[in-house]
Parts: sequence; C-alpha cells; structure tokens
Amino acid sequence: MRRRTPVDRDLGQIGFAWVQVKAAALLPQMQEKRIHQVFAVSVSLKGLHALMEIVGGVALYLTSTATIVSWIGRFTADELGEDPNDWIGSHLLKFGQTFSVAQHDFFAFYLLSHGIVKIVLVYGLLKEKLWAYPASFVVFGAFIAYQLYRYSFTHEFPLILLSIFDLFVIALAIHEYRLLRHHLPTR
Repeated sequence: MRRRTPVDRDLGQIGFAWVQVKAAALLPQMQEKRIHQVFAVSVSLKGLHALMEIVGGVALYLTSTATIVSWIGRFTADELGEDPNDWIGSHLLKFGQTFSVAQHDFFAFYLLSHGIVKIVLVYGLLKEKLWAYPASFVVFGAFIAYQLYRYSFTHEFPLILLSIFDLFVIALAIHEYRLLRHHLPTR
C-alpha cells in the first residue's frame, strides 16, 4: 500500500475545499428555488381564493335577495327547531332579517371586483410581470387595511388570518421582485 505524501494530502484537502465551495455556492440557489416554490404556491392559493370570490360574486348577482332570505329562513327554521339556542342558526336568522337589496348588491360587487383584481395580480405575479409586483404591494396592503378595519367592528378572527397570509405573500413578492429587478433567476 502506498503511503500518502504531503502533496497528495494537500490535493485531497484542496479537492474537499472545492466541494465545500461548490456546495456553498449551490446552497443559496437551492434556498432561492425553495422560496420561489413557496411564493408560487402562496400566490396560487390567492388565485384559487380569487376564483371562489368571482364565482360567489356571480352567484350572488344571479340570485335575488328574496331567494337568499327565503333560503336563510328555511335553513334557520330547521336548525332553530332542533335547538333554539343554536349559535349559527340564530346569527344567520338575524342576518337574514336585516339582509337588504343594498347589502346584496354590495356583497356581489365586492366579491366580483375583489376577485377580478386579485386574479389579474396573481396572473401577473406567476408570469413574473414586473408591473404586478408593485401593484400587488399596494392592492394587498389596501386589502389588509380594510380587513383590519372590518375586524375592528366584527372581531372575526378569519380576517386576522387572511391579513397575516396577505402579509406573507407581500413579503415573498418583495423578495421575488428584488431578484427579478437584478435579473437573477427565480426558478
């Protein structure tokens, strides 16, 4: 068996150091790829939510206020017949009793416009269009402000969760935007 000379040992160490340098250079690329994947999934979830809003808005436009109030009345009659203290049934009945044509039109318009704006932004973000990034910062920031405003009246916890998710998407979009502006690959 041949004994290793100092030169062989130095070459081995250089080879090991080269592998370490290559791994260190690949690590940020792998992290960027993972960040981009999380970004793409998060934005896709926003897109799915936007599609649900569009479908909900169109469904509301196609359904009369009287029909909605009738459905609420039938549903709550069954629920409150079984349990007069049913929380969901009693709140839904209260909502149905105050549901107006103006509210109906507002909800339909809100869902439809909100969904269309989000779907346009999601398309732009997934296609890496530079205009979509600053626009999404402004629009999602405005959505957060409105959601927190609504929370101050309703105290509905899902508004907080939606706001946190929007902040997360904004943070990822800022990261992606910086990479794109410096012409770095995001995939």
